[in-house]
Amino acid sequence: MHEYIRKIGLLGIGVAALTKEKADALVDELITKGELSQEEGKALVEDLMKKSEENSKELKNRIDREVSKALERLDVASKRDILHLERKIDKLEKAVKD
Repeated sequence: MHEYIRKIGLLGIGVAALTKEKADALVDELITKGELSQEEGKALVEDLMKKSEENSKELKNRIDREVSKALERLDVASKRDILHLERKIDKLEKAVKD
């Protein structure tokens, strides 16, 4: 029963955006209805929060990868490229002044 409820909760809530308050509210409701014990509820909240954190990290990593790919395709200068050019300009300015 716990596994079934956990799966439904994960699918129905949108785990990537799940907050502790939402998880607690869901579990409290299930406990009140007698569908979960206090111990099962605590374990479910911990499981939901762990899964939420994992999904959030994965989503962030995917976004970072896709943004990097898009910037690479657009041939946008990186921060490193800009710093390198700024150093070159500084050296050239010094050379011209001397």
